[in-house]
Amino acid sequence: MAAQAPSSQREIRRRNLSRVLYAVAEQGPSSRAAVAARLGLTRTAVSTLVDELLRGGLLIEQGPTPPGGGPGRPGTALALTDSGPCGLGAEIGVDHLAVCAVDLRGRVRVREEIESEGRDSRPATVLPRLRGLVDEVTAQARELGLSPAAVAVAVPGLISLGTSTVVRAPNLGWHDTEIAPALAEAGVNANANAKADADAKAGVKRRSEPAATAQAAEGVRASTAKRATASRVGAAAAAKMPEEAWVQAAGTRLPLIVDNEANLGALAELWLDSGRVPRDFVHVSAEVGIGAAVVLGGELLRGKRGFAGEIGHVPVHPDGPLCACGGKGCLEQYAGEPALLRAAGVSVDRPRDAALAALRESAASGDERALRALEEAGTALGLALAGTVNLLDPSALVLGGVLARFAPWLLPSLERELVARTAAPGAPPDLVVSGLGAEGPLLGAAHTAVRVVLDDPLSYRAKTAG
Repeated sequence: MAAQAPSSQREIRRRNLSRVLYAVAEQGPSSRAAVAARLGLTRTAVSTLVDELLRGGLLIEQGPTPPGGGPGRPGTALALTDSGPCGLGAEIGVDHLAVCAVDLRGRVRVREEIESEGRDSRPATVLPRLRGLVDEVTAQARELGLSPAAVAVAVPGLISLGTSTVVRAPNLGWHDTEIAPALAEAGVNANANAKADADAKAGVKRRSEPAATAQAAEGVRASTAKRATASRVGAAAAAKMPEEAWVQAAGTRLPLIVDNEANLGALAELWLDSGRVPRDFVHVSAEVGIGAAVVLGGELLRGKRGFAGEIGHVPVHPDGPLCACGGKGCLEQYAGEPALLRAAGVSVDRPRDAALAALRESAASGDERALRALEEAGTALGLALAGTVNLLDPSALVLGGVLARFAPWLLPSLERELVARTAAPGAPPDLVVSGLGAEGPLLGAAHTAVRVVLDDPLSYRAKTAG
């Protein structure tokens, strides 16, 4: 939430409505008196705010609060609704597209994914597929009594700050691509049979997970969901989109946020795993490419143009192989997924999941070539991250994506390089292995969309009332 002082009575009301929502999220079911005590507001003021949020369908009453909460009669427990508004998160990957719906309590309620070869695929082909998947998840969410409030999209590339423009995504082969116009087009293929035909023609395979299964796979437990929703880092921490950026989802016009996948993965770590992740850390994740995000004081460091964190293109061997970015010897050429598989002798032509499983099996069985490839990748990561540590002095380095999956074999050489190359005395930053893994960017996107409501319930109510 913004730290600036509100400039009008309306702004004060807007800010306090948001504070009430976050207080209930953080405490769990709470009485009006408990919320008032936490926020330092009068009970009368909180009751007025709560009544407005109840009328707006953002809070619900769950009956008496548990005994032992103080003198007098127990109050009525307030909780965030598990119906009504939700956030849609979408991810454009090199080999897949995914969309999920997360309710105000932070639970994944719907998740859909399709396998699709995105490398060198034209945006005109990929984006309509994503738009169709957004339609599908929106329809399923509505069947559960949910109404999407916003869409956030994670992209593996450089996103121009304050826009929906993908300036460059080397691993997709995209340059200067506008996401918003393609997703705003009407006439989305919402019919299931038409969608199936389109998938068949495109040669994609569909993966669908029940919400409960997806939630378990992502490690989103009730306690972490509560911490996630309670975070004070709202949608303002994500990329600011111009007012006209929107997406057409099953006939409904929704605000659109587009951000780099590493940034959204870092926000997911901050919001969903606050028990292990401090407020100052560098998040490094790898899929086909390698990205990083810097979080200082609970806020993303974006840089002047929004391009901060491109650690995958930091040269670790300046005379090394040519990279897709045009440089030589970039970190991705030594620790990116394709480079790692080739070095380990695993065919990159195999299905991605099968190739990664084969690499893990080889490493676990002690295969020398696989172990050497992972050790060298860890060394390259250490070389790149040592400079980051010397420059920023973070409290922790968080490994996500494929790096989390292979952490047992990457960490020894990575830590060895950090110890040897960190200028400050004492131990290097903590090395934290992500519990979210590859799901981080998608979850970060969905929770960013949820915060469109939590950060500004007044505007949400105005839009839904209209």
